[in-house]
Amino acid sequence: MPVSDGASYLEEMGVLDPEPLAGRVAVITGGGAGIGGGASRLLARAGALVVLNDIDAGYAEAAAKDIADAGGRAVTVVGDIREPATVARLREAALAATPEGRVDVLVNNVGDYRPSSVFLRSTEEDWAASHAINFEHVLRVTQALLPPMIESGGGSIVNVSTVEALRGIPGCPVYSAYNAAVIAFTKSLAVDVGRKGVRVNCIAPDMAQTLQTPREQMLRGRDEKLIQSWIPVGRFGEPDEYAQVVLFLASDASSYVTGHVLPVDGGTTAASGWYGRADGRGWTNLPDQA
Repeated sequence: MPVSDGASYLEEMGVLDPEPLAGRVAVITGGGAGIGGGASRLLARAGALVVLNDIDAGYAEAAAKDIADAGGRAVTVVGDIREPATVARLREAALAATPEGRVDVLVNNVGDYRPSSVFLRSTEEDWAASHAINFEHVLRVTQALLPPMIESGGGSIVNVSTVEALRGIPGCPVYSAYNAAVIAFTKSLAVDVGRKGVRVNCIAPDMAQTLQTPREQMLRGRDEKLIQSWIPVGRFGEPDEYAQVVLFLASDASSYVTGHVLPVDGGTTAASGWYGRADGRGWTNLPDQA
């Protein structure tokens, strides 16, 4: 098939559509900065009217300004997504954003490994805090926005978990458990609502260069050349790179994909404990020999 014919086919399929979310409403929690900020900006560039929530007014306003400056549309809802009142305001803002009150995309992005500690030193207050920031709001926001999504004719939910839900993580077992719950919820809800036209998927990030996990903090003064040993692609991921996967899952490009978890990790899950040697001569599963 000639290249020109192939390009035409892709355009007809919507793969090369510069605005694959045109006319749609996308709701994003934690949408001011980090992965959520990247998703807000990219989904707006893809044509969506973005309704973004953030606990930090400055981050929310900065994202909205960037979106407006690029010719997009954004509505901000400042507040703590762990609070039912914030969820209610987010729902109201989403439904009021268009005359028909539609919701097409939901990105449950908020999560945090803090507070985390060795399990034997953790408290019930720690468990409750981790539950609230990593899982409970996912249930609450989804329950609030799923009915109007179904009424709009279907849509896409993208949850954000972590690779730490797919492997053991020392010192953060409760965080890992609640993010594993996000993955289980993703799969089961996908089965529940598939016939209603709603797809539900999840991304599992690792090694993200964000405010929560800044490069400097992860390096802790160590030689940057070690990054080549830790991550198969040899660098940290940028918010836009996670956002691109969110866009794929939110758009019709993934119309037959539901119930899946996509690690967005530069290959760390695939490496499964193998590290590139610092001298560049092969690999080791013994980090002290890296």
